[in-house]
Amino acid sequence: MSSPALERSILHVDMDAFYASIEQRERPELRNCPVVVGGSPQGRGVVAAASYEAREFGVYSAMPASRAYRLCPQAIFVKPRIAFYAEIGQQVRDILGTFTPLVEPLSLDEAFLDVTGTEKLHGSAIEIGRSIKQRIFEELQLVASVGIAPNKFLAKIASDHDKPDGFTIVPPDRIAEFLDPLPIRRLWGVGKQSESRLQAFGVETIGDLKRFPIDTLTSTFGEKMGRHLFRLCLGEDKRAVIPDHEAVSISHETTFAEDISDREILRAVLQQLTDQVARRLRRQAAKAGTVQLKIRYENFQTYTRSVSLPVPTDLTRELWEAVRGLFETRLPDRPLTVRLLGMGVTHLHRGKTHQTLLFGNSELKRDRQLDSVRDKIVKKFGVQGLQPGTGLNPSRDTRSGPYGQES
Repeated sequence: MSSPALERSILHVDMDAFYASIEQRERPELRNCPVVVGGSPQGRGVVAAASYEAREFGVYSAMPASRAYRLCPQAIFVKPRIAFYAEIGQQVRDILGTFTPLVEPLSLDEAFLDVTGTEKLHGSAIEIGRSIKQRIFEELQLVASVGIAPNKFLAKIASDHDKPDGFTIVPPDRIAEFLDPLPIRRLWGVGKQSESRLQAFGVETIGDLKRFPIDTLTSTFGEKMGRHLFRLCLGEDKRAVIPDHEAVSISHETTFAEDISDREILRAVLQQLTDQVARRLRRQAAKAGTVQLKIRYENFQTYTRSVSLPVPTDLTRELWEAVRGLFETRLPDRPLTVRLLGMGVTHLHRGKTHQTLLFGNSELKRDRQLDSVRDKIVKKFGVQGLQPGTGLNPSRDTRSGPYGQES
């Protein structure tokens, strides 16, 4: 067993109801009101985020806006300003970067930090966590929840443990005490279908799963997933915190609060994930050689599809065309009822590479200019101009932000 001095100190920082909280900050009349950031409930709009006041009525992200209205007719629907949220997200990352260079962003509103060995500069992991919360509140007038643990899996669960405004510590010698009482759905990868299958065996909590025969677990969910779930119920996770500039791949995925079967909504979500990945590529001055699609169905079956590009690219449109082709033509011929959707890129090339000419010189130049302008807007101005589409109407071509379940 590792000595305490060698234990990692991992933080997961997760902004509380990020989009909705920004709107409440900017518009005081929205404070303490149920706020839904998203498309119109009169159309095919989707919820991008919901304030905690709206969540009390059962409203969550990726839900059709029409259903959100039925659940909470008094909700105030606000058109999203993704570029503005991205600017605030960068300000959050700037704060995190003052404590350690090992910051791994997961989306606009959450990130892992490895603060192992930084005690002499910034104090203990607990002191760093409290300092981060304080600075975010004082400088941005927003609230973050923080989880502190020996690894990424535990830190992420900890940050969600006492939201909003949470601060949860999982010491190495109290992992079982923390995990065992939690419901099995808190494990990464356990959705409604897999939860029901485990409950049929009498497994309700993570502690129950720990006592479950691993052979039965692997025969039920497959060798890889079965062992993955067993390691998680023991609190094991060896993944390192990898900052953007060291990443060998970039991906974003979202697990829906409720399974989604509408192809247009799924397509719109995939566009937003692609936009995030493309933006991170350009921020790293990297280009992708391979595009990947990940999809998990309601029955827990997970498929990954990939395609190699003729020439590495960082253009949003080229990445979108590639992943859209995977979505439209490379999945099983069956109705889609999806729990998780993800988009990623691998085989990253840093430095100068010749851009592919999939769309010709004029379109290539236009796309690069469009991406450049939009990146500058996100970085400097935080306004919603020059965004193609609303970002929340799945019937339109949109590239403006994530739809994943916001914390």
